[in-house]
Amino acid sequence: MSTTSEMNLPPEWNDDERMNFMFSEFKENRDVNTTDWDSKMDFWTALITRSCRRRGSVIVNLQDLNKTFQRKEKTPLGLSTVIQTMARCGKIQRESEFAASVDCGWVSWSVGMLLVKPLKWTFSTLLGSNRVPLEESFVVIELVKEKAAELLKAYRSSDFSSCSIISFQELCTLSSNICADESTLCMALLQLQKDKQVTVSLHEGEKIVKFCQLGQDRVSLVSDIDIGIYQLQRSEKLLEERVQKLSLEADRCKEEAKILLRDGKKTQALRCLRGRKRVEKRADSLFAKLETIRGILERIAQSQTDKMVMQAYQAGMSALRMSLKDVTVERAESLVDQIQELCDTQDEVNQTISSGVAAADEDMDELEKELKALLDESEPDVNTSGLPAVPTNRLGPTAEQILSSLPDEPRGHLHVTADALEEELNRLTLSETGSPQRKATSPHRRAEAAQ
Repeated sequence: MSTTSEMNLPPEWNDDERMNFMFSEFKENRDVNTTDWDSKMDFWTALITRSCRRRGSVIVNLQDLNKTFQRKEKTPLGLSTVIQTMARCGKIQRESEFAASVDCGWVSWSVGMLLVKPLKWTFSTLLGSNRVPLEESFVVIELVKEKAAELLKAYRSSDFSSCSIISFQELCTLSSNICADESTLCMALLQLQKDKQVTVSLHEGEKIVKFCQLGQDRVSLVSDIDIGIYQLQRSEKLLEERVQKLSLEADRCKEEAKILLRDGKKTQALRCLRGRKRVEKRADSLFAKLETIRGILERIAQSQTDKMVMQAYQAGMSALRMSLKDVTVERAESLVDQIQELCDTQDEVNQTISSGVAAADEDMDELEKELKALLDESEPDVNTSGLPAVPTNRLGPTAEQILSSLPDEPRGHLHVTADALEEELNRLTLSETGSPQRKATSPHRRAEAAQ
């Protein structure tokens, strides 16, 4: 158990007045001062959890807590109440109860499962005692869940992830940086077994652990196939170690023969070379067996893959059969005929609509032509110069007469005086208004002149 000097203690730890209150006993009745009671409980609950997390353990007992949280040679008086309250709230659980909640035979072989302590707890509870046995071990639920998640992650990121079953000793080596001791590892495995992520069993006196593989919701029970694969993998590992040792021994014999030959001990050197040949022969024999085992493992892996493919095919066939349950050839033919009939009807409707639109277009073209003819009749004539024709005036000459009366375009520079312009203006005015006799002409004669 760590000491207070090894932990990050809260700031109030150096406040004597505050810590005197924290080290005092809890009131028997919480309702007397709920705020003080709860603040003290929260303080010790957080400190206990922090202490366990720091040392990498998930198990606490009152005896270790009293040693850990000593201050100025004083021991907290209310830790027994803290333990009882945390147990009632489900934050901690007795070690034996935690193990018994998992349906397995772990209690018979796991470390730290002492069944005498729960009996002491039960006996003291029946007698009405509120005291917690000093050596009673409790599991911190929050921390054991954290360790279980870390252990599963470490397994899946290791070289053992290809093996569904590994030995307990291999798991101890794998979890050396996660679990502080073997008891913590057992608690983490129990939590994983609660979560259906591992299953634990004994095989020929050896503890083996089977992990849930990726893509599976829960781990399956250890089967004969699993045991067979595990034994093959163990044999493969042992043969690899022996082949490596024989290879090292052959190299040693070769080096020793060189040394003896340099020393002139030819007979002993030949003996070493004969020994090397025997070692290499054994190594070759073991290597051939090793290759056979590897081939079997590869076939097993391939068969498992084929099994998954077959299961996928079977599931697909079942789904296809369900999707085509109400589909028959006769119904398909009838449906195609109905679709063709609807398509023919739609084509007829489209043709009818198109013919109606064409007739309407023809009528519209005729109307457009008639409208254009009317516009042409109402538009004034256009002269050859591109200017609109000047309408005739009943009181004066026509446009041609006016244009013919205009003087010719001057050929040179214009030098016109004001008197000449005024005379020309008077002449044009007289020409346009006509003589008094023309003004007296009857309306009938004026109309004829206009025509």
